[in-house]
Amino acid sequence: MIGWPDLPTARGYATVQHSNPDMWGPLDEYDERVHSRRLRDDDHQRMIVQSLQDLHDMLKDYNAPKVVHPTIESLKPPPRSFISSLFHRKPPKRRTQLPPNLPKGLYMFGDVGSGKTMLMDLFYETLPHNITSKTRIHFHNFMQDVHKRLHAMKMEHGTDLDAIQYVAADIAEQGSVLCFDEFQCTDVADAMILRSLLEALMSHGVVLVTTSNRQPSDLYKNGIQRDSFIPCINLLKTSLRVLNLDSTTDYRKIPRPPSGVYHHPLDKAAVSHANKWFRFLGDLERDPPHQATLQVWGRDIVVPKASGDAVMFTFNDLIGKATGAADYIELCRTYHAFVITDVPGMTHRERDLARRFITFIDAVYESRAKLVLTTAVPLFQLFMSHEEIDNALEDGRKKGTVKEAEDHEGVDDVMRQMMDDLGMSMSMLKNSSMFSGDEERFAFSRALSRLSEMGSQEWVERGLGMEHRGGLDERDSWQKVRSRWREDSM
Repeated sequence: MIGWPDLPTARGYATVQHSNPDMWGPLDEYDERVHSRRLRDDDHQRMIVQSLQDLHDMLKDYNAPKVVHPTIESLKPPPRSFISSLFHRKPPKRRTQLPPNLPKGLYMFGDVGSGKTMLMDLFYETLPHNITSKTRIHFHNFMQDVHKRLHAMKMEHGTDLDAIQYVAADIAEQGSVLCFDEFQCTDVADAMILRSLLEALMSHGVVLVTTSNRQPSDLYKNGIQRDSFIPCINLLKTSLRVLNLDSTTDYRKIPRPPSGVYHHPLDKAAVSHANKWFRFLGDLERDPPHQATLQVWGRDIVVPKASGDAVMFTFNDLIGKATGAADYIELCRTYHAFVITDVPGMTHRERDLARRFITFIDAVYESRAKLVLTTAVPLFQLFMSHEEIDNALEDGRKKGTVKEAEDHEGVDDVMRQMMDDLGMSMSMLKNSSMFSGDEERFAFSRALSRLSEMGSQEWVERGLGMEHRGGLDERDSWQKVRSRWREDSM
């Protein structure tokens, strides 16, 4: 095993044995610093600290799997047959499996002065007692060490070796929580290996927490061979919870939640995710949360929780009951924002639920309303299980509809990358036998495309009076647009 070098500098790293017997968490530490006037209480910063607390609470129950080192032989490429060498066939992609109980890590980005170091201190210093070893390192130093390890492996075992997997196992043995200060990528050598390295670390049960000056989409901007780095960006977006530390406010001075509108899986952080967005999209001060009732064709629709223009439903309350298009349209006439929690993955056995949910998505999209979801699975798996995806792939191969590059028809980069990793494409799925007809195939692809668009910053912030978008004037203009939609849908 290649050992960690000793770099006892402020910008080096520290792997330490750890104990926090009092279970003191980031929120406790934040409150203490506010009470002692070392910090000023700030609503946006408190929301960030709540996200740290959510991860802290999940780590209390987390037991990382034992790290299993791959053998050197297993890291060498398999021998190619004469036939495969003639036709230049690529070996199939090896799908990396992450532990099912791996807590989702954090990617915190913000400008200088946004409190990145202080927030990392809060998290790192209050890790729960069952996390007995932890590592914190400046990202530049980390990558220098990784390249030294890779060089040593290749000098000893040859260059035709997937040394990243072995080095990742070595690093994973040092601690189950790995914290990076100032994550960045400016070097092509780093860009080419980062995705494989981070994915390998997570496959060994390492929880990643990082700070950065840049949001993931801006990493390695204008870098050489940047297209090869895009998979790493998408891995960060899907496998870590991305938090914007720079406070943005609307005309009511309510800070926008730091994360995106979609959250998976249904972990402890999902509850606070839904509550933060409901508070932001509703009007809790002037219209405290309450139950409401709408009437559609003489029937009552019970809204479990409403405030201002926002409502919150569980998936079962909204979709699990006998509701349909008329109900969803009436809801969209009355409310501008929907927080839907506990959305399950739906297989062919839940096709009725899936059709209803797609009808609801269409109603929200066409009314230009906001949609916040907490889901059990990533968005692209909402309507198909892993087994069904594998069956669709096999079906596609037989029909010749699986190709190396296909148009994904409107889905965003993150969803496209996740589908590519599985060998999926929209045309392959639409042509698979699991859909009952052309209309269902079209509805499925349209739902994914619309969910992608409704998750964009442009969609989420439109009409909310955000100061950087024009404040009250922008909000009032958007209100007129929605009023015309209501009239047209009567």
